[in-house]
Amino acid sequence: MTASIPPRWVLRHPRRLLIALHVPLAAQAPVYTSLGADGSPPTGPLPAILLAAVILALQLRHSLADARGERPAGWRWSLTAVLLLTYAPIWALGLNWVSISTLTMASTLMLLRGLPRLVAAAAQLSVFAALQLVATLPTPGFSVWQIVILELYAVIVPTLFAAALAGGARLVRLVDELEAARTELAATAVGAERIRVSRDLHDLLGQSLSAISLKGDLALRLLAKDSAAAHAEIESLTGVARDALHGVRAITRDEHTVSLRAEIDGAAALLGAAGVDTRLDVADLPPLPAPAQNALAWAVREGTTNLLRHSEAGSCTLTLSQQGGRVRLEIVNDGVRGEVGHGSQRGSGLAGVAERAEAASGSFQAGARDGRFRLSVEVPAQGG
Repeated sequence: MTASIPPRWVLRHPRRLLIALHVPLAAQAPVYTSLGADGSPPTGPLPAILLAAVILALQLRHSLADARGERPAGWRWSLTAVLLLTYAPIWALGLNWVSISTLTMASTLMLLRGLPRLVAAAAQLSVFAALQLVATLPTPGFSVWQIVILELYAVIVPTLFAAALAGGARLVRLVDELEAARTELAATAVGAERIRVSRDLHDLLGQSLSAISLKGDLALRLLAKDSAAAHAEIESLTGVARDALHGVRAITRDEHTVSLRAEIDGAAALLGAAGVDTRLDVADLPPLPAPAQNALAWAVREGTTNLLRHSEAGSCTLTLSQQGGRVRLEIVNDGVRGEVGHGSQRGSGLAGVAERAEAASGSFQAGARDGRFRLSVEVPAQGG
């Protein structure tokens, strides 16, 4: 069975339900006093209604503040006012007026802390029991058990109603916290998606644009002396552009996938066209889990892009091996130009490689030394 989800308006306006919970509990005292319930003489409804409205307003002030996790300013004075308006008018309105004490008990539970709250609650329960006893003893025909039951009723029912009001305020606070958490999670998800799109577009377009620039320059150089070869390079260039466009559309839908073998072959072809002496040492590997395959494939793409953009490499070695249940990719090239871009692990492209390696439970290292740049990614051959 699936848990039922409250209506959206309940989550957006929980305080309306809290207010609605207070109103009938505040209305019962004027009704009882005006009708003369429990055999007491009836009184005029107007004073009871006015007093109940004031107590209700003060109690709502306490409840709404408690729903925010705080106590209102001047709460000691407002609590004192609620207590006086609850117990002082009993001599004029009769014992039926004591039913308003449900709100008073709720204020006590919300505003006081620790031992004072326990003492105040116990004192009010003692008053409830005493007033019920005063109302019951003069009435003939009640047995001892009936008196005991009425006493328990006078103590338990107001306590339950007061606890319901206090619990309602706490529930409103939890709903607010839940809504805030949902909003934060949505913002986090949006931010994560933006980072993913930015990272994938950087990694995808970096190599594609480098390839387009390289093939365009090559076509221009060949145009004067070998038009057929220039035409072939231009056709290849348009193919790269179409693939890049298809990849951009796939990335925006989170449907872009990369193949490790295709990336290695593409890197070798691109580096060869750029005049880089490329040596591949690629072992036959079993099928890798998707996160590992993606991490290695994107590392090949980003390593190639960095080589073309940030170095004057004459040679490059790409090694892919497996040992001890882990697959290791290593790309080493010469011709490093300082520590900017290609020699830094802080670039957005290399940061994306590091994130994918971490997502695949792997590790990432990159750095330049003695004029050579080394990028290595290691991931588990099985799902981590």
